[in-house]
Amino acid sequence: MPAGLKRYYGKGHLHFITFSCYRRLPLLKTARARDIFVQELGRVRDETEFDLVGYVVMPEHVHLLMSEPKRGTPSTVLQKLKLRVSRKMRTRKRSGRAGQYRLPFEEAGESLRAFWQARFYDFNVYSKGKKTEKLNYMHANPVIRGLVKHPKDWPWSSWSFYAKGEAGLVRIDVVE
Repeated sequence: MPAGLKRYYGKGHLHFITFSCYRRLPLLKTARARDIFVQELGRVRDETEFDLVGYVVMPEHVHLLMSEPKRGTPSTVLQKLKLRVSRKMRTRKRSGRAGQYRLPFEEAGESLRAFWQARFYDFNVYSKGKKTEKLNYMHANPVIRGLVKHPKDWPWSSWSFYAKGEAGLVRIDVVE
């Protein structure tokens, strides 16, 4: 782990996680890409048994508010999630180099080294106030970035669960 980057697990806190696409490229810019991401998020959550309290999938990064899993750590959850999403996003058509697949959004002739940045940001959420702050931040993200006029117009977040009590694309767990 790089110097200065510390993870605090085992305290029973929620974790506000932020991770980015490689070089902060908008690799999740299509609805198809974001749909693949939320589908895999739900699967990994069910397999590793963590509580998903909130999320937003942006074109070049993702925010999750989650508990620690019953098996593993948030780090192992993200490793599994990133691997699955990047594999699903690969096309069956081979690129010019042997053994490599092209991503559907790559520029002709230039292959990306990776789909995700290697590291992620993790903030321990230790109070109800911080939980509310992080959820509000996530849900406002698509509006602030100019992608939509209101959070209700961005289905790749947990906003509809909190604002209207409606199920979204991924089941949200109620954690006090």
